[in-house]
Amino acid sequence: MKILKFKSAVITAISCALLLSCTEDFAEIDPPFQVNSDSFFESEQDYRNAIVGAYDILQSTYVNVILGEIASDNTNAGGESANDVIGWQQVDRMSHTPINDNLRDIWNFNFAGVLRSSFIIENEDRTDFPGKDVLVAEARFLRAYFNFELVKWFGGIPIKPEGRFELGEELTIPRSSVEDVYAYIESDLGLALEGLNPTPSEPGRATLYSAKALLGKVLLYQDKFGPAAGELNDVINSGQYHLYGTEGDEDFADLFEFEGENSAEAVFEIQYTGVEGAGFGCLQCSEGNVMVGFSGIRGYEGPVFESGFGFNLPRQEAFNAFESSDLRRDLSILDIEAWAAENDGVNFTIGNQDPQTGHTGYYNRKYIPRINDNEPDANLTHPNNYRAIRFADVLLMAAEALNRGGIDDQLALDYVNQIRDRAGLPDTDVSGNQLTNEIYRQRRLELIGEGHRFFDLVRTERAVERIDGFSTGKNEVFPIPLEEIQFSQGLWDQNPGY
Repeated sequence: MKILKFKSAVITAISCALLLSCTEDFAEIDPPFQVNSDSFFESEQDYRNAIVGAYDILQSTYVNVILGEIASDNTNAGGESANDVIGWQQVDRMSHTPINDNLRDIWNFNFAGVLRSSFIIENEDRTDFPGKDVLVAEARFLRAYFNFELVKWFGGIPIKPEGRFELGEELTIPRSSVEDVYAYIESDLGLALEGLNPTPSEPGRATLYSAKALLGKVLLYQDKFGPAAGELNDVINSGQYHLYGTEGDEDFADLFEFEGENSAEAVFEIQYTGVEGAGFGCLQCSEGNVMVGFSGIRGYEGPVFESGFGFNLPRQEAFNAFESSDLRRDLSILDIEAWAAENDGVNFTIGNQDPQTGHTGYYNRKYIPRINDNEPDANLTHPNNYRAIRFADVLLMAAEALNRGGIDDQLALDYVNQIRDRAGLPDTDVSGNQLTNEIYRQRRLELIGEGHRFFDLVRTERAVERIDGFSTGKNEVFPIPLEEIQFSQGLWDQNPGY
């Protein structure tokens, strides 16, 4: 069972109020029930409820992760047909437009996270209690996390450091430059570092080192190699993390199983539970990891796994990128034909057979449904946590910063060889550009299926050579949803090419 619960008492209270409003007696209650910025944040519990509400939005990360793979050269959209979840199919083909419900979800969910985090920050001085500084620091980490997702996907966005956006401000607050958004994110993380603890109060909470890891990543995305290496090396040298399966009785094969959740490799991990479901009208209402059911094997019957909808299918080229001796290949990608041949009673169906976006014969084994006790909907309530920042990612980011910044190739090589060693591969001895290419290769192999590949290709200017249909000067970012452009009444320009 997950320790961190993601249902805000505020939401529950508002729901109860709406229920009561249907009765005749409710209109006679004096004073009427209400929760707003004037009546909230009066107690420690109010702040604790609010921070849970801010963490709650992280569960919508499934959209970012699955589309971050589909947009890259790693996976096909898949699904039942070439029209199933048309927004994903369009991104796979690089034919997406400002009218795309799935891209709009990324905009909406992440701005909702910004709003909830900002609500806490703007009210940080309303009252005082022991531990409040930590909660406010967590809110700043979360706001930075959501804004980083937004700037990665959409480029410059509107920002409001002092607090929440209010209705009408879309007419007065312009989109900021990418540089200003990154400066805003760095500022939030710098303030978060002043208040966060080195260890989490419970699994899933932001810590000093998850903030340093995120700051290192933010700096790396801007090619600020020296500062990035400093932050990432602080995480590595903290002694709090190691590669799972390299110490004690850990088994590397369990890293993406339930046994491997919240392990010593988890620098920041998004928590899910299978005890509360949702429906297709409100996927983000699920407390489970929706990406898992969507990535499952269509019509599957057999051991270990449950069936799913067959999206986000690794490509043959991605499977072949692994050496046959690489332990990560079969832990990351499931070859369904080989699996069926090895296990009696396995049955499955094939959906989308479009040659560009359809069935490949492979599934994202890291995040496909395992047989478990989730309820009530096996496809929408999977409790598999998302490993948002892994120690392996930190090692490879640090290696890249050290190498590309001309700082220390020998230390960078050591970090790369730690990754290779766990994968069952011999050490390599390269430097300079050869080491750069090896770091890029190891990032793909280590992090496949985790939503990072598209952005790695874009920030290192390799996307046009790797992604079919990618147009330089356009596809580095995605279009601002058409509704947002319309709401601003011309204040916000659309991204180039859209």
